[in-house]
Amino acid sequence: MREVSHAEVTRLERKRLIDALSKDHAVHPYGKWRGAFWRLVALVDLGVRRGHPGAVAAAEETLDWVASPRRLATIRRRVIDGRLRRCASQEGRALYCCVRVGVDDARLDLLAEALIESQWPDGGWNCDRRPRATHSSFHESWGPLLGLAAYGATEAAARAADFLLRHRVVFSDRTGEIADRRFLALRYPAYWHYDLLVGLWALAESVGLDDVRVREALALLESKRAGDGIWHVEGRWWKPPGSKGSNVDAVDWASAADRLLTERVWSVLAARRVREDDGGRRHVPPIVASS
Repeated sequence: MREVSHAEVTRLERKRLIDALSKDHAVHPYGKWRGAFWRLVALVDLGVRRGHPGAVAAAEETLDWVASPRRLATIRRRVIDGRLRRCASQEGRALYCCVRVGVDDARLDLLAEALIESQWPDGGWNCDRRPRATHSSFHESWGPLLGLAAYGATEAAARAADFLLRHRVVFSDRTGEIADRRFLALRYPAYWHYDLLVGLWALAESVGLDDVRVREALALLESKRAGDGIWHVEGRWWKPPGSKGSNVDAVDWASAADRLLTERVWSVLAARRVREDDGGRRHVPPIVASS
């Protein structure tokens, strides 16, 4: 079977996606999925270069919202039964993406501090306001892991990584079974949703994949390779432009989703192989940068 190269999402197709995602849609920054926050996430996933004007503009708009003193102060009061309830994927992905596109802004310090102060004892985060919720959320924890690792908050990132590792990426730490069968369905883009691939990718980007607790998850990921040599999306969270209702994206991902998903899988598998081949020196091949 032939490995799919990054070049197979053609430069022209990638440029089409990047150009469309660089346009402002005059909606709230978190508006799903055309807001500046989500366009920034998508642009970084597509590998735009540091300083890319569209990504930087989306980052500035995202920071105006996610790091606003009023918003952060409101969330800081959301302590229930001794735990601060935060939708930490918002701060985490914003922090990661801003670092990736080269934004130098003191507000990144605020995001990192907010994440660290609200990290739960088990290493993750959760926005569930029910007092009985004492276990971190997979959905809310993989984004902060990416962000804190990129920012350089290594101790907090290590605690977040250990949360995923204790669960062997997708398994319950209590029963040993798959924590949620929906985690096994791969989608691109993932947005805030957790799944097998984003869990492994977040670990590869932060602490690496040399821990034995990722082996079952890696085997599950490899088993999903189709007969044509690539990985295929197993559902989608988005609607194409012009659709009615919520979850309308700024672009139609249909023609590129399988190949972009496959790119990410190969980056994860390559990270594992590099660790096996070079004695554990960390290296995660980046997605090819685009204009």
